[in-house]
Amino acid sequence: MSGTVSVFKEINNAVLDLQSSDFQSYERPLRRLAKALDSPALAEVNAVISQGIDVDALLKKGAETGGGMIGSSKLDWPDDQREYLGCVRELLRRFAENPEFALNFGYEYFHAGNKIISGLHSMVRQMVIPFVRDYEAFALSLGQELKPVVPNHSKRVFIVHGHDEGPREAVARFLTNAGLEPLILFEQASGGKTVIEKIEAHKDVGFAVVLMTPDDEGGVKGSGKLEPRARQNVLLELGFFMGHLGRSRVFALVKEGVETPSDFAGVVWGLYDANHAWKQILARELDEAGYHFDWKKAVG
Repeated sequence: MSGTVSVFKEINNAVLDLQSSDFQSYERPLRRLAKALDSPALAEVNAVISQGIDVDALLKKGAETGGGMIGSSKLDWPDDQREYLGCVRELLRRFAENPEFALNFGYEYFHAGNKIISGLHSMVRQMVIPFVRDYEAFALSLGQELKPVVPNHSKRVFIVHGHDEGPREAVARFLTNAGLEPLILFEQASGGKTVIEKIEAHKDVGFAVVLMTPDDEGGVKGSGKLEPRARQNVLLELGFFMGHLGRSRVFALVKEGVETPSDFAGVVWGLYDANHAWKQILARELDEAGYHFDWKKAVG
């Protein structure tokens, strides 16, 4: 489809802006995202995913699941990928028309802190970013014969990390409790291999968790301002596993204040927080990737 490449770039840019927005600035990237999704270049895919969807029924059923705890409501998404994409696109269109609805929606279904904007940011990480990834794949697949993909459900999960041992050990314990096998690079025998050769020797992993902790500092040349950053090896390995496993099987945990790469919209990520909400987010991502386990035991 002509023009889709530039449209997807605009979509990703809008998502990046939405990720970093605050209460004063979130409305513009919302409208920008909806406008890009409504591009004539995407008319074909939008016509396909819009057939037969009922977002009002989805919202009504979701409202009925709410309990006494904030953020306890749950959406019963369609199992069919086409219908799911249609529902999310329609929600994004409504968010653009009524930004306050987006805030309330995030607060009700993706509550992640005391500030109402935190629910919106959580919604972006858990709903919008995966949608953009899958929407692009669906759009590009139209008119092509789709070959079945056999997912790699290896129980080995690679942990990419920097110098901060606390998050590394916490994630390793979580994965072990989930019945998975955490793979930490420095614990593996070198056998005369370089670091990148050691990574390549463990290609049989099925998932990668990337820990972005404030181990380095950096900034724009000449600005005189340094910001906390993840180590360069962490970013290199992030890119390696995105290419090897696919973006849907790579999850980044980012400590608060750490600068994220500018081209980060294609990666699902969550905040590594002291309250351990990251465990529930990681459990959902593993479940989405096909790892089914007693997540309550793992979270506990």
